[in-house]
Formats: sequence, C-alpha cells, structure tokens
Amino acid sequence: MTKEIWLKVVPFDKNVITLGLESGVDGFVVEAADADKVLALGRTQVMTPDQFELIPICCKDDEGTAIDSLKACRPVFLAQGWEIIPVENILACTEGLGLECESLDRARLAAGVLERGADKLLITPEAVCDLKTIVNELKLSQGTMELAAATITKIEHAGLGHRVCVDTTSILKTGEGMLVGNSSAFTFLVNAETESNPYVAARPFRINAGAVHAYCQMPGDKTRYLEELASGSEVLIVSHKGATKTAVVGRIKTEIRPMLLITASVGGKEGKVFLQNAETIRLVTPEGKPVSVVALKEGDTVLVSTDVAGRHFGMRIAEEIKEG
Repeated sequence: MTKEIWLKVVPFDKNVITLGLESGVDGFVVEAADADKVLALGRTQVMTPDQFELIPICCKDDEGTAIDSLKACRPVFLAQGWEIIPVENILACTEGLGLECESLDRARLAAGVLERGADKLLITPEAVCDLKTIVNELKLSQGTMELAAATITKIEHAGLGHRVCVDTTSILKTGEGMLVGNSSAFTFLVNAETESNPYVAARPFRINAGAVHAYCQMPGDKTRYLEELASGSEVLIVSHKGATKTAVVGRIKTEIRPMLLITASVGGKEGKVFLQNAETIRLVTPEGKPVSVVALKEGDTVLVSTDVAGRHFGMRIAEEIKEG
C-alpha cells in the first residue's frame, strides 16, 4: 500500500518546503500562521498542529487513546519514540495510523510494521537530508516479486490488432518494463524501449505493451486491461531482478499493427501474449538482457510472473477460472 508522507516544517523554512515539493511529499505540517506561505509555493496539502493528534506512547492507556481517536476519524500520529509492540496493537485494531519519523531507518521501520506498516509517516526536520530517499523507497517502490524463467514454445503470426503503447512520465532502464499477458496468472516482462538501433532511437519512457485485451500487473496486487489505461494512471514497473515501483502514464497510443502470438511454459503452466511484430518490442532474458520478438526463437527463455488465476474487476478472488 502506498504511504502518505508528510513533512513537518516547524519552524517554517522556505528551502525545506521547496525540497518537500520537489521530492513529492503528500503534504506539510506547519504552524497556522505559515499555511498560506506553503500554498503560495505549490499545490499541496497543509495541516496545522491543532488539526491532528500527536500522541506519545508512554503506557497502555495511550494505545487506547490513539485507537479511540482513529475510530472517531481523527488524524493521529504517534510521537517520536514509539515502539513496535504498541504500534502493532494499534494497527491490529484500526486503520489510518501515522508515525512520526526522525530518520531514514525509522521511516523504513514504520513502513514495515506487521508487513503492512503505518498508513502515514510524518517526517521531522532531523530527517530532511534523507527525504528524497524516503519518498523514493516508500512511495515509488512496491517491494519485490518473484519472476521465473519460462521457455518459448511457439511464435505465430497473428494478423492485425490494436496494440497499446504506454508512455510513462519516467525514464526506465534496461531490464525494466511491465508484466503483460493473456492471463492474469501468467504475464511476460515486456522491456521498455530502452535500446536504440540504426533505424529507431531509444524511447526509455515507453513500453510497447501488447494487445488491447491483455492484462497488465498493477500496483496493489491488481490487474487492468491495457485498453483501460489512461493519462494519470499508475502502472507497475518491474525490473529483471523483481524490484518493483510505480510510474505514471503520460499518454496512451493505441494503433492497428501486425501482431505475434507468443507462447511460453514454466513448471507445467503455459501462458500467451500478443505483441507487435517489430524489432523494438522486447522481452527480457533471465540475465536481464532485452531480446527482440523478431529475434526470439523456440527454446529461448524469458522472464515471466506466474500466479493462480482468479480476478474480478482486477482484484484477486478465490474462484476457479481458466484463461488461455
């Protein structure tokens, strides 16, 4: 789950506010007299100390106070010095908890308690030097996922079809791309257009992701059809090592192009994906090297993600479903 990251700027410091805006924090905590100064610098959220509860956890009763306030829908942050057990107790009872964090290590700890973490982090001035790292790790990163090496078993011409290019607002690296497939239970890592050739320049912001009907893996353990993506959508970017992060869609290009139907198998499971028949579209080898669909051969291995089938409106469900 993506965390809300708030930056505490008390006393007011214009340079720190600017750093927070550039880093991508969700909002600022400042004194009431300084709220308009923040809003003059950028479109963001502002809270003042009288608009939330900052609760130090000194005894068991303080846990109850935090839980009662959260259940009453009041914003709550636990003050610096919180310990794991009280945080776990509160998280087990309710949602929306925030934790005050004075360092990168404390922010990482806050984000991982009970494998779920606090919903909000309030970064104090002591941690400003690590602010960009905190935001990158806790807002963009989606953890890691296990990828498998699947063997290509068939490559077929599949006529013309509508394919979707996903142009993101991020520059991606070799070995990074989107997981796309005919089935939500078997998706192929489609490399971004990070490689140049004598005829076409690299476009490292773009993933030529496949046919309109294909599933793509999304943040939050969800899937969507490629056809549903639009400007402003958040998509899941995956590296060949399984590291994940989010990227924002800047533009979608859907055009009729010649397609290939690629089939692969691993561990007794078979999956398929429709990709454009062009040199610039690449899958990824287990070594992290992009391989063009034009050069792909039966017997080659590429990275895929396998899962149990069963999605309803993109959300995981327990149901027997067969997709091919």
